[in-house]
Formats: sequence, C-alpha cells, structure tokens
Amino acid sequence: MLRTLLRRRKRALSSGDVTIADQPQVRRAVTAAALGNTMEWFDFGVYAYLAGTMGKVFFPSSSPGAQVVSTFATFAAAFLVRPLGGLVFGPLGDRIGRQKVLAATMIMMAASTFAVGFLPTYASVGFLAPLLLLVCRLVQGFSTGGEYAGATTYIAEYAPDRRRGFLGSWLDFGTFVGYALGSGLVTVLTLTLGEQGLQDWGWRIPFFLAGPLGLIGLYMRL
Repeated sequence: MLRTLLRRRKRALSSGDVTIADQPQVRRAVTAAALGNTMEWFDFGVYAYLAGTMGKVFFPSSSPGAQVVSTFATFAAAFLVRPLGGLVFGPLGDRIGRQKVLAATMIMMAASTFAVGFLPTYASVGFLAPLLLLVCRLVQGFSTGGEYAGATTYIAEYAPDRRRGFLGSWLDFGTFVGYALGSGLVTVLTLTLGEQGLQDWGWRIPFFLAGPLGLIGLYMRL
C-alpha cells in the first residue's frame, strides 16, 4: 500500500487529473446540483410534513400518539440507510463520474417518492401497506445518502479555489428551499381540502409531483 501511494505521488499530473471549467460551466454545474438537491429534499421532507395524515392512513389501528410515532419511525428508517448510500455512490462517482451517479440518485428518489402516491392504504391491504411504505422510504434514504455527498463533491470539483465555499453553500440553500416548498404545499392542501379531504386522497398529491419534478432535475443534471 505504501509503495503504491509513493508511486502515485511521484507520477506527474496528466490532463485527465485536472478539471478546467469556464464560468458558464461552473454556473451550470452549481445550478444543476442545487436545483436537483432542492427537488430531492422536497421529496424527502414532504413525508415529514404529512406525518399526522400518514399515520391515520397507514397505521389506523393505533392510538393517535402511536400513529405519529410509527410514522416518524418509518421516517427515521431512511436515515439509517443513508450512510450505506454514501458508501456505495461515493466510490462509484470516482469511477464512472459524478454526473451519472447524481442522475441515478435523482431517478431513485423521484421514482420511490412517486410510488408512495400509488400505495394502497391499510384499509385496503392491511399490514402490507406500511411495509411497502417502509421499502419506499429505505430507497429514498439510500438515494439521499449518495446525493448530498456526491453533489458537494461535484460542486467542489468545478468551483474555483477562491469561491469554493460560497458556491458550495448553494447546495444547503437548495436543501432549505426544498423543505420550504414541501411545507408550503402541505399547508395549502390542508387549508384547501381540509383534514378529511387530505386524509382521503389529498395526501397523494405531493408525492405525485415527484414525477415531473424528478424529470426536471434529471434534465438539469444531464
């Protein structure tokens, strides 16, 4: 291992080791990463804002408190697999390129979130409903684990040295915007449809939006 590291240090840099990007390329890279991150975290966060409604739909046999706890337990499960996503997609991005990996994470997030909108309720299929919801949440968490680290590295590789911190901050800005959009949408639906309408069918709308948003994010990243 030590010999290999020493040989690598002695090897002269080649053109493939250096990324040279002009201003439009940097702007496109940062915009694609930030917008894609916004859409990913909109998908990821909207579930949390619908926790109370999701508990009634997928865990109706529990008490109100247990419904919320069960819903957030499913939400937390996504965070357990996030490190695995980073371990898989990080090295993969080194080998095949960040752009392809970030496109893959976008597809996974959009597809799994979109699928939640089609899930049957507990009243229809019983215990299978929360089990399918858990599977979708695990895919979301796995995708997010590769998304954030990959997007951060992607921006860092394109950004000039003196602006790397500033340009990298747009990724966090995209995260907060995604959460804010999810919160705003759920608030509007609650005021428009009412609690019963949201529970009957309105909870599916934010998840259905993941489809077109994912296509926009994928286009930006490609």
